[in-house]
Amino acid sequence: MDAGSNTVRLVVTDVTAGVPLPVHTAKWKLRLSEQVASDGRLGEQATDHLVKALRKATEIAARWGAPEPLAFATAVVRNAPDRAAVLRAVREETGVRLCVLPGETEAELTFLGVRRWMGWRAGPLAVLDIGGGSLEVAFGRGRMPEFAASLPLGAGRLTREYLDQDGAPSDAELQALRRAVRHQLRDATARIRWEHPHTAVATSRTFQQLARLCGAAPGRHGPFAERVLRRGDLRRAIDRLAALPAAERSGLPGISAPRARQSLAGAIVGHTAMKLSGVKAVAVCPWALREGILLRYLEDGADWWTDIETGTHTFGRPFDGAVVSRLPLPRTASTPEP
Repeated sequence: MDAGSNTVRLVVTDVTAGVPLPVHTAKWKLRLSEQVASDGRLGEQATDHLVKALRKATEIAARWGAPEPLAFATAVVRNAPDRAAVLRAVREETGVRLCVLPGETEAELTFLGVRRWMGWRAGPLAVLDIGGGSLEVAFGRGRMPEFAASLPLGAGRLTREYLDQDGAPSDAELQALRRAVRHQLRDATARIRWEHPHTAVATSRTFQQLARLCGAAPGRHGPFAERVLRRGDLRRAIDRLAALPAAERSGLPGISAPRARQSLAGAIVGHTAMKLSGVKAVAVCPWALREGILLRYLEDGADWWTDIETGTHTFGRPFDGAVVSRLPLPRTASTPEP
């Protein structure tokens, strides 16, 4: 069970072959990020919506004979000042122990899901994942990343903070957004440039929709269709999105109505991350955080998830409160390509 900024999702999988193969999925479009108060609190109404969705998800999972779920929440709950009250309400009213994943753990587990999908031939691997509340970045040569970062650059968050959510943005709004994104990405992208990844991968619904807008195969072609998002195409897509009010963006290929407002901010974050990292194209991967959690559980057992639930799981060491790394950051960084 995944409580995210836009939706609550339930995925029931068959793992008898050691691979998480979905047999049933369900989702509830709560748009929690749009219900938060100005101070970030979820409040009683949003908490009630979350409780009802998780109660329904629990009932459906039980009908499928699934064991106690691996239930987690991401940035929208993680950043809420009243998250303790939210988690307590969920536990008392549904019996679900909802875990709040640290951003670096999200990046770590997303990297694992991408590594398993892409395989070892991908070589040194860089991963970008845009959510509603945060952007996760990771790099590694093996099963788990050597470097991971979680940054406050979610598409929904930036839309609320910098853009007119309904009309076409002004030049001043776009300039302010780009400036903020570049500032936040400076250290993480310097690390990616320094590492020279053999393969760069993007994952998340935001990247999937942007790839479709830029000409990638539609979802009906299935998860095994090769999908690539090129930086130059994404730059042109930004102009298309910025020229339209939010309500009209859903008329573009791949852009869904629920994500139309935040599609422009997502595109700017994706393009800036690619440009500053020196990445000209990314492969779009269908596996991400949920698959990473399932794979880690299958490979490392229930004790690992217990560490997640109790908050004793750690990864690397903190860097400026956001970046986690087992290798030193470069002392200098080259100028990115135009």
